[in-house]
Amino acid sequence: MDQMKTAQHDEGSAERSLHNLIYCSLATPNMDPAEVEQIIATARRYNPRYGITGLLVYGSGIFFQWLEGPKDNVISLMKLISEDSRHLNLVVLSEEDEIRERLFPNWDMELVEAAEIGEVLKNALKEASDEKQKQMLLMFLKKLQIT
Repeated sequence: MDQMKTAQHDEGSAERSLHNLIYCSLATPNMDPAEVEQIIATARRYNPRYGITGLLVYGSGIFFQWLEGPKDNVISLMKLISEDSRHLNLVVLSEEDEIRERLFPNWDMELVEAAEIGEVLKNALKEASDEKQKQMLLMFLKKLQIT
């Protein structure tokens, strides 16, 4: 986290761009619920300092996360996540800069129940344009046994 810059929460205002990044990954086999809670605790401790907000959906061994904040900080965080051994087959589903208000202004990182993860993945598959994204989403859906 040392490479991230502390941020003010003015990203997404009329004069500043907000960076969005959405990804999916498989959790390592037999992920302990305490490990997921540790991920959330770490995010809640560090994300406010770096101006990052978002949500994390976890269920059936799949992570689905939306990150938003200053571009350099979101990219630095994504590098850390991609190097984290708890994430396998990570694929970025969407990444863009927008001038808009935050979708999750009060969520330094919120763990969302995963009862609907299948629907989230199906919707992401409908929107995916990249072939690698489509293949990974289909793999995740197959793991969930959803056709």
